[in-house]
Amino acid sequence: MMTATFRRSMLLPWVICGLGAVFYCYEYFLRITPSVMTSELMSAYDLNGSEIGNLTAFYYHAYVPMQIIVGLLMDRFGPRRLLTIACLFCAVGTYLFAGNAGLGMAEAGRFLVGFGSAFAFVGALKLATIWLPPNRFALASGIILCLGMIGGMMGDILLRSLVDAMGWRTTIYVSAALGVVLAVVLWAIVRDSSPDHANHHAQVVDFKSVLKGLVQTLKNPQIWLNAFVGFLLFLSLSAFAELWGIPYLEQAHGFTKTHAAYANSMIFLGWAVGGPVWGWFSDFIKRRCMPITIGSFGAFIMVSFLLYMPGMSLTMVCVLLFLFGFFSSVQILVFAICHEASQMKIAGTAIALTNMIVMVGGNVFQPVIGKLLDSQWTDVLVHGARVYPLSAYQMALSVLPISVFLAFIITFFIRETHCSVDHSR
Repeated sequence: MMTATFRRSMLLPWVICGLGAVFYCYEYFLRITPSVMTSELMSAYDLNGSEIGNLTAFYYHAYVPMQIIVGLLMDRFGPRRLLTIACLFCAVGTYLFAGNAGLGMAEAGRFLVGFGSAFAFVGALKLATIWLPPNRFALASGIILCLGMIGGMMGDILLRSLVDAMGWRTTIYVSAALGVVLAVVLWAIVRDSSPDHANHHAQVVDFKSVLKGLVQTLKNPQIWLNAFVGFLLFLSLSAFAELWGIPYLEQAHGFTKTHAAYANSMIFLGWAVGGPVWGWFSDFIKRRCMPITIGSFGAFIMVSFLLYMPGMSLTMVCVLLFLFGFFSSVQILVFAICHEASQMKIAGTAIALTNMIVMVGGNVFQPVIGKLLDSQWTDVLVHGARVYPLSAYQMALSVLPISVFLAFIITFFIRETHCSVDHSR
């Protein structure tokens, strides 16, 4: 019979990694907030499609370039202090985003949210490398992704209801308060080292060693190919679900805001279910690349139906969106490949580099899609917000099937790791 102390020692790693995942869930909740209140923001700040894309992209302006720095800091100082401070940045930025000081302050707030959020996913994965054995990393990555997607679903479903009940500003103030509470919990419970897993200790690494490891990572073409596949598959979220999915569903399928938000949340549900499933499946068959090949091709089929067969029922659209998210969520395996192709002591840096490339999609494609939509605008306004024709959405969102098919092709050029870390590196 297991003693209470032994049970606690088995549970503690998952609790600590789970708290990192909860922070990722919270930051994802904040990330997708503008997609739920696009028309409210357009009306409040008198924005067009390009400008609303630029406003939301301020998140990525901070998030993307911070990734390498975040990786270096995680490997040097550990996750506890960094995640706590980052969560407070998210809370402050969220508060400023809802203020009445104008568009400039809203952009600054969005930038701070992106700055704090930059630590979430990398920090959660860094905790997994410290507290969990290697054969649980892909599964843990999937669970972390799952909680992030739950944050996305909460944003789509819960936020829409709260905005209707309380207004968008009050809803965001409540979100900021939750961040302060979470920061206190992170500081109280998360620890930077595991006494029970000697092979997963969080050794303090000097910057010279970390920078040397970064150079080695940058010279590895497999890391770049792997990260680019992650970038292409993540566009289902960064270029669609996080901003343009809801207005597209309203226009293409005639859904109400509530039904469109519900349908859009199915992408996040697909990612939430698919992340752990793909992680478990990959660990079980000891293969990384083959599941990514299957998932990327499945995503291509689903998004093609979604874009070029408008007018479907709510049920059918929800099923396709769920499957689109499920197949795209195989993207989580690129982080397992990155982990297995890198030295343990610079795992945070290598993962951060991969995540930086993955997240470029939102920084680039959210405003680009907005500009493409503006180019096809027919001067239709509803309550001060621009409404775009279906043909405009189909043209602007055609990047999605192209990207996932390209990911399918690239997977044939990535070297299989067979779920093992190369300790000779």
